[in-house]
Amino acid sequence: MTHTKVAPCGAWESPITSDLIVSASIGLSNTAIDGADLYWSEGRPLEGGRQVIVRRAPDGSTADVIAAPWYARSRVHEYGGGDWMVDNGTVYFSNFKDQRLYRVRAGEMPEALTHESAYRYADVVVDRTRHRLIAVREDHTNTGQEAVNTLVALDLRGDEAGGRVLIFGNNFYSTPCLSPDGARLAWLTWNHPNMPWDGTELWAAGFDESGDLVDAQCVAGGQEESIFQPVWSPDGMLTFASDRSNWWNLCRWNGSRIERLTDMAAEFGQPQWGLGASVYGYASTDQIVCAYTQNGQSTLASLDIPTRVLTTLGVYSDIRQVRVDGRQALFIAGTPRAPSAIMRLDFGSGAIETLRRSSDERFTQIDPGYVSVAQEVEFPTENGLTAYGFYYPPANRDYTAPAGEKPPLLVTAHGGPTGATSATFSLSTQYWTSRGFAVLDVNYGGSTGYGRAFRQRLNGQWGIVDIDDIVNGARYLADQGLVDGRRLSIKGGSAGGYTTLAALAFRNVFAVGASYYGISDLETLATDTHKFESRYLDSIVGPYPARRDIYVARSPIHFVDQIQCPMILFQGLEDKVVPPSQAVTIFDAVRAKGLPVAYVPYEGEGHGFRKAENIKHSLDAQLVFFGRVFGFTPAGIDVQLHIENEAGLPEARSD
Repeated sequence: MTHTKVAPCGAWESPITSDLIVSASIGLSNTAIDGADLYWSEGRPLEGGRQVIVRRAPDGSTADVIAAPWYARSRVHEYGGGDWMVDNGTVYFSNFKDQRLYRVRAGEMPEALTHESAYRYADVVVDRTRHRLIAVREDHTNTGQEAVNTLVALDLRGDEAGGRVLIFGNNFYSTPCLSPDGARLAWLTWNHPNMPWDGTELWAAGFDESGDLVDAQCVAGGQEESIFQPVWSPDGMLTFASDRSNWWNLCRWNGSRIERLTDMAAEFGQPQWGLGASVYGYASTDQIVCAYTQNGQSTLASLDIPTRVLTTLGVYSDIRQVRVDGRQALFIAGTPRAPSAIMRLDFGSGAIETLRRSSDERFTQIDPGYVSVAQEVEFPTENGLTAYGFYYPPANRDYTAPAGEKPPLLVTAHGGPTGATSATFSLSTQYWTSRGFAVLDVNYGGSTGYGRAFRQRLNGQWGIVDIDDIVNGARYLADQGLVDGRRLSIKGGSAGGYTTLAALAFRNVFAVGASYYGISDLETLATDTHKFESRYLDSIVGPYPARRDIYVARSPIHFVDQIQCPMILFQGLEDKVVPPSQAVTIFDAVRAKGLPVAYVPYEGEGHGFRKAENIKHSLDAQLVFFGRVFGFTPAGIDVQLHIENEAGLPEARSD
């Protein structure tokens, strides 16, 4: 018989350690099908976060296409995406260090296609008819001025000029795609202050004899309609997702009119934070394999176009990067009990196989007694509305809390804020639940996956709606008796970091917070960030400087006097999205107030941590800091952390 130990929540010893997380985990992104070969990207923390392109041969063997120090990652929009593509065995990729385009075949050395310059490239497609590439180019030549985005053509023999401009004049371009006969090009475009999930336009054009675009026309979209992922059908009709119905549904344009292929309260689209996203593709002229999100889960389905009938192929917590050909579909998906993985669906047999997990075989060796499975929750929030989240109770087969002790709660605010969280198994979440914390991952108003109207709840209300929903979710669990209402904590990264800091400044609910590269001063963000998001705040806060008063009123840095609890701040020193000054400024102010506070900067990290040592340190440092606040000693954690004003913290206990 197994006897459990009694120990305070947070002090439980767990086999899910930070060492396990960084050594057993990789990031999966981008997928491609090229004949009989399959490709995907792996972000490897143990290699400094290097993103590697991997090829899987028909015999099941895998090999890296690029060796160190090559690193396939674009910096277009700073978030990248659309970093590489493959055509007939040749891979074209953007190298992170110099942002030049290269081509490479498996087993060979990369060959540069573009010269050294201030250009960045992404979303590359091969124009075989004209022996060239077509790509999004972002021009940073004029220092101190906003970058210029265009669509360009690049000579496959090498292009020292950096490309011939095909289309220009708008602020942003993405997703160029060629018709099957190579005669027409489609693309997406949008202008400030819109983000691509607010309003985009879908354009299509032909080519003249010199390869320039002619007869361009706007097919769909506008200021109040978001278009996502144009794809040409095998017979030359242009397919795309439009949220005109409040939900991203699939549509098709036959050259004269648009017809809707799906009509569901579901999302057949995603916010374009990164380029190169894909949720569907053609298996044949009459069949689309697609992924859609509904009620907090994602479904892989087959759409029969003539009958408009959807057939479910698999249900997951999230699905992304769907690629399709006539024989198979390749995609990334996860479930509440299994981490994200590269999956392959064989149309012939109907079988779905896992090719590569984001966590290695050590994940399968974790006893279920240490695993907390997500529970979807809905809870009431302001104005009679509903918000959503995933609740994870503590789970550790070896431990029980002392009689009468309820677990502390860690509330997680996702980034974006136009993003979403899912119930996919995460070792980082299990790190907390296996130590005695409950976790609530919130999809607050503004999140994706619940329709355009839900996304637009945040318009003019960032720093209000998100905080209300976060707070109401925490209180909901406390009122249900599931967590200790006196030990509520919060963490978030980027926009979630802002929600964290704002919740600490404007609500007296949380006992401690952790901000990862979060925003403390909205005004500074509006005047000192990259082009892609430079006008984002117009919609979710207000136009600047006309409504400077709102920016000041919602910036935590101006309300440090209202902060009553400790906080820890983590920051990459090369962050171009949220500059380090945002963390330093509020750290100095909180320290001067006399509250316990820690600031942890990381050299060589940008917006999001990719290096193993920093992922490990930030996890353990946050747990140690929270332990000092809640009065417990974490088991098996050895981390150096300097806390200012530490004398104000309680004595720790472990039993």
